[in-house]
Amino acid sequence: MRQKKVDQMEMLLEQTEDTGSSKRRDGSKKVVTFRLALTVTGAALGSFPFGYNMGSVNAPESLIRDFIDTTERRRNGSGFTEHALTTVWALTAAIFAVGGCLGAATGGWWATKFGRRNGSLLASSLGVVAGSLMMSCRAARSYELIIIGRLIVGIQCGLFTALTPLYLAEISPVETRGAVGGVHQLALVTGMLTAQILGFPIFLGTERSWHVLLGLTALPSVLQALILPFCPHSPRYLLTVKQDRAGCKQALEALRGTSDVEAEMELLEQETDSQKITPLSIYELLVNSSLRQPLVIGVVLHLSQQINGIMGVFFYSTRLFQDAGLSEHAAKYTTSALGVVMVTMGILTVPLVDRAGRRTLLLLGLGGMAVMGALVTAGLALREAVPGFNILSIIFILIFVVFFALGPAPVPWLIAPELFTHDARAAAVSVCVLVNWTGNFLVGFGFPLLHVLLKDFVFLPFTAALILFFIFVYFKLPETKGKSFREISSLMGSRETLLSKSELIGQLNLTTKESTPRVKQRSSDITQATETVSDKEDIENPVTYGSTDQVILSQKNP
Repeated sequence: MRQKKVDQMEMLLEQTEDTGSSKRRDGSKKVVTFRLALTVTGAALGSFPFGYNMGSVNAPESLIRDFIDTTERRRNGSGFTEHALTTVWALTAAIFAVGGCLGAATGGWWATKFGRRNGSLLASSLGVVAGSLMMSCRAARSYELIIIGRLIVGIQCGLFTALTPLYLAEISPVETRGAVGGVHQLALVTGMLTAQILGFPIFLGTERSWHVLLGLTALPSVLQALILPFCPHSPRYLLTVKQDRAGCKQALEALRGTSDVEAEMELLEQETDSQKITPLSIYELLVNSSLRQPLVIGVVLHLSQQINGIMGVFFYSTRLFQDAGLSEHAAKYTTSALGVVMVTMGILTVPLVDRAGRRTLLLLGLGGMAVMGALVTAGLALREAVPGFNILSIIFILIFVVFFALGPAPVPWLIAPELFTHDARAAAVSVCVLVNWTGNFLVGFGFPLLHVLLKDFVFLPFTAALILFFIFVYFKLPETKGKSFREISSLMGSRETLLSKSELIGQLNLTTKESTPRVKQRSSDITQATETVSDKEDIENPVTYGSTDQVILSQKNP
């Protein structure tokens, strides 16, 4: 009897939502406004230096090593030993990831203390300082300026891996949240490709201009500092943290290009009313058992972005392509093709995220990478025994990158902000991106050792990890496409979707606003159904999000 009533309620709800959704689509055709596009651009400029600094030291590596050795010889009359030079170079390359970990660890606090927009403005100043230091290293004859500059820009990039996904998720409409959030990854890979191209000897990869290549990391930060003052704050931040309803409404009006934002304001206020106003600290997040499931999901997804072999491909692609049979010159240009593939797939993936769904793309990407990882291993192992397998290995590596760009690259950045309500979002994103940076650092250092130990079978451990990640996502990750933050938070409470009566009625009022009397009657019927179910039937062990009176909407989520 109870299930029958619930099914009737679901049917009425779906019919009401269909009518309301149609109304919203008709009434808000201009989903992407100029101010929203400007704000997305300003926010994404913070992601560009991450990719740029991952690639900027690769092409001029030999030139930078010569500069370090020559500088030491001028100072002391003799240069570094080969071992000491390698150590200094390793520090120069790795200090970027160390800075990233520091920035990521404080990113949540930074986003809460200064806000998403103002926090981004402050972080952009770090890029200007870092670029200036690295640009002046030749004139100052100091390789230490490169190390300090990369540490500072690493901190900046660590901050932005928390700030940018938060800002993008909180300014975007539900209908385009996936596409808007995907711009973060697109800006990142565009930065990587830009550094690879500018590092060619015909551009800045020369003895006279390599320091300019390093210093150009300041340019996107300068552009960002010019754009962000004209962008609104995050409406959720203004309402939930600052408790500024007027400011929130003004920001929404600017982003949506209309003064009719009361419906969205109602949803934001419902989210605010049902949670703590004070943002959680990282410690409070870690000890909160009700947030453990979404936190584990977010952390595992960020690990899946790093522990899959892709960092080995990016950092050591030239060596891998040489192992596959290409000359050094051809291998370097083929490495640049990886950047082209990433940018192309990033552009194609932006609209796909809101159409195919996050979970679908992630499963497809992880599964495809697992298959390609096995094929790359077979190709490398058999390239000398079987004619043509060296070329197949190169093709498999390129397809491996395609599958990475399809799901594991963009989706973790999107999912982490979506899994949490506002009080926990900043701290949770900070934890997730800290795990991401740590994985980046460990894989970057561990891949050469694995390559020495396993040689042609170096991708096998990553293939095994990809299979485990695929299984985890299949059983644990719900689809978040088209859902509000509040609905996603309810999904995280249990395998059943729980909403309070007041929230359900509020959402029905939202979807039936300016609708027909027939739809209003359906809303009334559903209200009665919720009362019947909640009053006459007990729900076993409900997870409460601001109300003890809960209604089960669905049991379809895995």
